[in-house]
Amino acid sequence: MYRAIHLPIVLVLFFSINLSCASKNEIGAAPNSNQEQSTSTPTGTNEVNEKESFVSLHGQLRIDGNKIVDEYGNAVQLRGMSFFWSQWMGKYYTPETVSWLKEDWQCTVVRAAMGIEDSEGYITDPQAEKDKIFTVIDAAIANGIYVIVDWHSHHAEDYEEEAKLFFTEIAQKYGARPNIIYELYNEPLDVSWINVLKPYHEAVITEIRKYDPDNIVICGTRNWSQQVNEVIGNEIEDDNVAYTLHYYASSHKQDLRDIAQSALDNDIALFVTELGTTDYSGDGLIDVQETNTWWKFLDDNGISWCNWSIADKNENSAALQPNASTSGQWPDSAITQSGRLVREELRNKNPKFQ
Repeated sequence: MYRAIHLPIVLVLFFSINLSCASKNEIGAAPNSNQEQSTSTPTGTNEVNEKESFVSLHGQLRIDGNKIVDEYGNAVQLRGMSFFWSQWMGKYYTPETVSWLKEDWQCTVVRAAMGIEDSEGYITDPQAEKDKIFTVIDAAIANGIYVIVDWHSHHAEDYEEEAKLFFTEIAQKYGARPNIIYELYNEPLDVSWINVLKPYHEAVITEIRKYDPDNIVICGTRNWSQQVNEVIGNEIEDDNVAYTLHYYASSHKQDLRDIAQSALDNDIALFVTELGTTDYSGDGLIDVQETNTWWKFLDDNGISWCNWSIADKNENSAALQPNASTSGQWPDSAITQSGRLVREELRNKNPKFQ
């Protein structure tokens, strides 16, 4: 009799409590402060989870056909900035500059251009120049972006033994990091791909692969890294090699794009480790129309690139005005016309990490 009388009351109370809890949650009761909040990216924006980085999202890069892909097999296009010759503009090889390029310019890659045979370069003072490169590499790793380690030479075949020793050291020190990209020869001159450049690259790659079997290697091509079509049928036998293409928009136009397209059509992966908005001297006209035509070509083909350069030199390709800070934090007044053009492209195309 007792149960018969009170069971309906118990059931009413049970359902009332549950409905009340559900109602509070639906209306928007304050979430538990200890519970992790969702930070998913809204559709149509280029912002990402602030706890992620570009490298943590993509991991180990590799070459697949004529594309760079990430560790999940997704095509990746890197966009960023190249530093100037290390011995002449080493003041910008700072952790603060790298951080600012990642945070404000939204770079996903930077290029550390270590000068070799020219005055005051690596051949003259190897430790001083290496220290600058190590600083940029460490900062890139800390900021979760990729970094190109560039043997910035026009005569690297004359310094093959030095290159082998240097890249061996880089591979031993950093080869386990997916951030690292090796660039073995900035801009060869008019020397044979088959007889000079390919043997040089193969010799240096052999040393790298003793310690780093995975990271991408970029190989310079004849005639200021423009004759990428000469690689067709004469590729280096390594699964993770791309080939260097350089251009300056005011000087190099459709003819060079046609050469690049012929390489792409033959499954040659390209990486534009240096591009300019000016003529080939690094000065002269800033050709906005050709710059945008080139960027469309690179986007259409998924080609990664770095702009020349982070420098305050008095020339139009320099991204910074004279005496710009060596610690980033550059206001618009400290950025040149070319720098503003490139910064806008980077910020429009690259994901933003907080």
